[in-house]
Amino acid sequence: MKYFLFVILFISMQLLYAQDPPEPQKEIKVGLVLSGGGAKGFAHVAVLKKLEEAGVRVDYIAGTSMGAIIGGLYASGYNATELDSVLRVYDLNGLVSDDLPREVSSFYQKEHDGKYAISLPLVKRKIELPSAVSTGQNAFNIFSQLTEHVHEVDDFSKLSIPFFCIATNLETGEEVVMDKGFLPEAIRASGSFPGLLTPVTVNGEVLVDGGIVDNFPVEKMKEKGVDYIIGVNVSGGLKDIENLNSLPEILMQIAGFQMYSKWDQKIELSDLYIRPELDDFTTFSFDQSEEIIKRGELAMLKVMDTLEALAARQKGGLKHRTIKSYPGTDEFMIKEIVIKGNRNYTDKYCIKKLGLVKNEIIGRKDFIRGIDVLTATGNFESIFYKFSSVEGGLKVEFEIIENKEETLIQFGAHYDELYKTGILVNFTNKHLFFKNDFISADFVVGDNLRYNIDYFYDNGFSWSFGLNTRYNTFKSDVVTGTLPITKSSGQLDSGLMIPIRYIDFTTRLFLQSTIKDRWAFRVGIEHKFLNTFTDEIIDDDLNRIYFEKSHFFNAFGKIMLDTYDSKYFPKKGVYLNSEYLLYLVSSDYNDNFIPFSQLSGEVGFAYSFFDKLTFHVLSQAGVTIGNNENEILDYHLGGYNENYINTFMPFYGYGFAELNESAFLRTALTVRYELFKKNFLSFTGNFGRLNDDIWNDGRIFEDTRTGYAAGYGINTIIGPIELLYSWTPDTNQDYWYINVGFWF
Repeated sequence: MKYFLFVILFISMQLLYAQDPPEPQKEIKVGLVLSGGGAKGFAHVAVLKKLEEAGVRVDYIAGTSMGAIIGGLYASGYNATELDSVLRVYDLNGLVSDDLPREVSSFYQKEHDGKYAISLPLVKRKIELPSAVSTGQNAFNIFSQLTEHVHEVDDFSKLSIPFFCIATNLETGEEVVMDKGFLPEAIRASGSFPGLLTPVTVNGEVLVDGGIVDNFPVEKMKEKGVDYIIGVNVSGGLKDIENLNSLPEILMQIAGFQMYSKWDQKIELSDLYIRPELDDFTTFSFDQSEEIIKRGELAMLKVMDTLEALAARQKGGLKHRTIKSYPGTDEFMIKEIVIKGNRNYTDKYCIKKLGLVKNEIIGRKDFIRGIDVLTATGNFESIFYKFSSVEGGLKVEFEIIENKEETLIQFGAHYDELYKTGILVNFTNKHLFFKNDFISADFVVGDNLRYNIDYFYDNGFSWSFGLNTRYNTFKSDVVTGTLPITKSSGQLDSGLMIPIRYIDFTTRLFLQSTIKDRWAFRVGIEHKFLNTFTDEIIDDDLNRIYFEKSHFFNAFGKIMLDTYDSKYFPKKGVYLNSEYLLYLVSSDYNDNFIPFSQLSGEVGFAYSFFDKLTFHVLSQAGVTIGNNENEILDYHLGGYNENYINTFMPFYGYGFAELNESAFLRTALTVRYELFKKNFLSFTGNFGRLNDDIWNDGRIFEDTRTGYAAGYGINTIIGPIELLYSWTPDTNQDYWYINVGFWF
């Protein structure tokens, strides 16, 4: 019997092995969906880290808004650790900011920045509000730089991990699935929250944040044929009315009405749904990235067993990827330059601003600086660039959108001891006669009427043409004996404090060339009319006494360098402004004019320790070459103002124009400490000498004048607000200075 059973078992086994082997377990394709949520999207980095630790291979990735940014970078080839490092290196507050270093501004902007508190565009003679807080240029620069290794990939399914993201058509409100095109452009569009970042135009469609229509595209991921969907939600859902305290929060709430109506269905479609506890954070908590990442890790620890089991069902295993960018990442050999989209600005203008030269190598830092320089002109709404390989180097292609705002109206306000109150209204218009020109007109209404009109034809860094005309007037008390009195019908006793009226009308024509907007060289001619007088009442009759009433025709040359990081309260940088002014011809009201010249200049240096304590040194000097009989054209020192004109210079401890001579030398050392953000304590000592021979055979410290000032300053949206107390041990005088608002 047992032999019979053995035979039956043997035959059965033979029949079993004679059949086809069993089918292997089906390969699991995993799709990862990352929601939008602003800064809370940092938690996605923790999700990716834990997926890699568990060994889960992501076969498809999708995202919206911040989820698109994190997902797109991961899909391009970064692993989670690299991505974490990238996010820590870059200042992601800059994603929603248009802040640029001051050094990239043009010299005209540096001369005139810090005057306007409000700037509004005029379109069809109507004032329009800006379309968004930020143009998003900084965001694109970061995205483009991080994805240079895939600039030539226009099908996102061919990335290291297939990828798509969601945007919204602003015109139709329809959902746009972005799975082809230019990766940095796509993720920039997906994250363009209305009112925060300007829309992005792609293939003729104006696109904004995809979270408006689908902040969690699980259904679209299902259509990609994946077997298992991991959905990560970092959005906060709808808020209670008491938590809606700002415009962005209200806009997000409105956008969420449609988005959250189908949220339960999206959760059901997710095979694994993960929602980190992030209710303590907001969309703009960029400064709390580390804590947000920790919350993401805590959420992932709860599902690690599930993830490890999922990884065991993936035969291929996790693919670790390494970014491989272009050879010589920090330097590019530019072989071709293509500019598209420019209508009012020539290719030459754009290329000069960008600092690019064909067949020359440019460093990454200088390349990005060129983008910033072109952005800082304010002439472009967006500047997208793309690299592609060509023989011997790279082709760089720029797609730019010009700013449609050709006319601006701007406002400012100020108070100081000399000019008193002033309200500034500015009109700026671009493309008046040529593509690269603009005109800017300042009108000041207040205690002293003034105007300043600039016309400038900007030819990039090549020679440019400018015209400036200004009218400036003020009243001030001065001590008699410091200014000449001729051709007057009355007599003034020396030593009296009298009110004078100073009127200056100056027009300049000049040519200017710059070197990377650091150095500027200017040569030109000028017409100047000076009218200075006082009114004396004698027997109820007005007796006007003139100190000067002449026209002057002059030539001048200037050299300027400005690398200060801030016009007010600089923390670092160097400043140089040197001018040679040749007085050639005069109408000579006082019958004493002889041609002469003046050489003057100032050099400044600022350096900070611990980003709080700043040492700022400023030296000024002026000499008269030849015989100047016109004392009104001497150098006049005293008081404190940032908007002195002509030969008037500040000097702490003395009254306005109290010190007068044909030559002077002054050095001021300021120690400034930032007590709180944009709040500064300062102490200044200034030392100088005035003499027709300032060098005094090397004895420059003889007859030195001294003065000191201590004060408190705040840098506000309307400009600096300062309260200063100054004194001098020379005469035991003291003064208080109050200045409010931008200087103009």
